Amino acid sequence: MNKLNYHQKMLEMIKEHCSEERIPKLLLHSCCAPCSSYCLELLSQYFEVTVFYYNPNIYPPEEYTMRVAEQERFVQEFPAKHKISFVEGTYDTEKFYAMAKGMENLKEGGERCFACYELRLREAAEYAKEKGFDFFTTTLSISPLKNAQKLNEIGAKLEEEYGVKYLYSDFKKQNGYKRSTEISNEYEMYRQYYCGCVYSKKQRDDEIAAKEREREE
Repeated sequence: MNKLNYHQKMLEMIKEHCSEERIPKLLLHSCCAPCSSYCLELLSQYFEVTVFYYNPNIYPPEEYTMRVAEQERFVQEFPAKHKISFVEGTYDTEKFYAMAKGMENLKEGGERCFACYELRLREAAEYAKEKGFDFFTTTLSISPLKNAQKLNEIGAKLEEEYGVKYLYSDFKKQNGYKRSTEISNEYEMYRQYYCGCVYSKKQRDDEIAAKEREREE
């Protein structure tokens, strides 16, 4: 797939498929409440959104529990034009570790992360097909650290496999990431310091420790 302006593509799809008389149902895979904030502010104007929290990568379990609770709280408290629902997927960590086998030592942002994108998006596509959603997408592109092109390529592939439209997106564009931080502050959200998995936590902890050593020298 050639590189596209995925934000513009999303706006074109919204214009084509959404109206006051036609409110499609969209399954939004969410990685965490802060990342979902701007996505929900935007998408709930045009869709009936169900937030699908499926993240078997999160480590440790206490962190997972905290993130789920924060996501559910935000869904309940956020005033939306159209209905927002919440569904928690299965916390099947064994599936994540099986996927990551052999890639444990790769740096964040590489092939392990791409496989994790697909693991979570595939689960979303399966659920969207099973429950009759019109569209599915993910919050992941809100992060400046996530590869929007790869996410959208995976989404397009899964659309072909499952027959559910993928809503192209690059939520960080047009100050989307900035807006997500503003909403997060407004709702006093818990904002984690690492992406989620044990490998990203170790990498981030090592980076923090290295900076501490530099300051002490």
